Amino acid sequence: MSDAAAPHPPLEGSQRLFATVMLAVANFMVVLDMTIANVSVPHIAGSLAVSPNQGTWVITSYAVAEAIIVPLTGWLTARIGTVRLFLLSILGFAASSLLCAWSQSLGMLIAARILQGLCGGPIMPLSQTLLLGSYPPNKTGPALAAWAMTTLLAPIAGPVLGGWISDNLAWQWIFYINVPVGIIGATMIYGIYAKRETPRTRTPVDAVGLGLLIVWVGALQLVLDKGRELDWFGSPLIVALCALSAVAFVVFVIWELTDRHPVVDLRLFASRGFTSSVFALSLIFGTFFGYIVLLPLWLQAYEGYTALWAGLAVAPMGFLSILMAPVVGLNLNRVDPRWFATFAVAVFATVFIWRSGLTPAPSFGSIVAPQFVVGLAMSTMFLPLTALALAEVKPSEIAAASGLQNFVRTLFGAFGTALATNYWDNGITRHHAALAESVSQAAPAARQFVAAARGVTGSDVGGRVLIDRMIDSQAAVLALKDFFLVAAVVVVCVSPLIWLAHRPKAPVDPSAAH
Repeated sequence: MSDAAAPHPPLEGSQRLFATVMLAVANFMVVLDMTIANVSVPHIAGSLAVSPNQGTWVITSYAVAEAIIVPLTGWLTARIGTVRLFLLSILGFAASSLLCAWSQSLGMLIAARILQGLCGGPIMPLSQTLLLGSYPPNKTGPALAAWAMTTLLAPIAGPVLGGWISDNLAWQWIFYINVPVGIIGATMIYGIYAKRETPRTRTPVDAVGLGLLIVWVGALQLVLDKGRELDWFGSPLIVALCALSAVAFVVFVIWELTDRHPVVDLRLFASRGFTSSVFALSLIFGTFFGYIVLLPLWLQAYEGYTALWAGLAVAPMGFLSILMAPVVGLNLNRVDPRWFATFAVAVFATVFIWRSGLTPAPSFGSIVAPQFVVGLAMSTMFLPLTALALAEVKPSEIAAASGLQNFVRTLFGAFGTALATNYWDNGITRHHAALAESVSQAAPAARQFVAAARGVTGSDVGGRVLIDRMIDSQAAVLALKDFFLVAAVVVVCVSPLIWLAHRPKAPVDPSAAH
């Protein structure tokens, strides 16, 4: 079954301009939704009467759904067609965004976010595919640069926009804004690309592999999200989910290595360079994503920041990334990519160690300064490690390798968020208990607080509450410092993985790494 026998000619004039803008906006919208909810978690949690830790499920559910759908994008494109799949994805993204905004419970919101992730996953690769087909080969560079710029700008805009909306409107509007963008974008894309559909083929789908993938990933994410709430292995449900995930994972690996059309081509991991690059990128990304989730949570929960100011504190991480990305791209074939990646590790470790000196009530400048510096690490991590991974596979395997890398990276982002929030919560509990033991009613400072409260309220309760809040604040900072030190150790330990990859023998096409 085929809709077209030959490639369509490039677009011309205003049609190409409008197509470029709308494809870039669609890509921007999807990347924006990866970070826009980060600073809104306290608002969402408060509105739905759940804890901030449970509120982070809004982030992890989206990431897991997106990770699962990415390996299927190639098969869906072959069966449905690039244009049809893109239109269905963007309209589905708008509809699921509306469901997110209408959610009255955490369960409903998570279900809507899963649907949103499933619809959003194909938009990024498809927008790039359509864009490349709209330009002649000698003009794809500027087009890809414009497309990539939206990917870099969205993480800057996400926290700021999400913070402003949450403070001045309501958290629901971080999802409502997707609706008109999706409808207008789909309408314009249909008008331009309706007669430029790609050929369709009836390629088989690995239904068993897909089912096993959903089971082991879903069960593991539930363990990470609900483990602390259910007392980890003290809960029969957690034990059962762990067993289910482990068995499903083993069967999944065996099945994917033997199936003729695997949903995830695990045979690519036979390449040492590809494997080391993918896991280096994924481990760093998972640690980094946990970091950018915890920082705004702490600022809002313990330092009195509004969502907007928390977003402003986090956003500067993108500025140096935007400035440095073209420099890295131009020098990717002149400098060994492994040195770029090692430099990124050094910057990440420096920033995390810098953050480990955190104190309660820090100045805004002391929060923002490390965020600027971390942009250097972002720009020198993603492109070089992606290039290293793709340089290790055959040209015919680039699409599968890119999909597999994105799947693993996104999955580690979800797992990293869950592990980071659990580690922080456990650290707060541990430090609170230790600090409380050192404070007694006999201590002079404690007596002063209690006496002051008695003079105002006529009881000792106010003083005790004040002391408890101070202990909470100190415990949160100490737990966050612990996380930063662990994060520094994790990224440093990634360094050997980078050097297990080989330096590319042939020039690397930066567009393949997008």
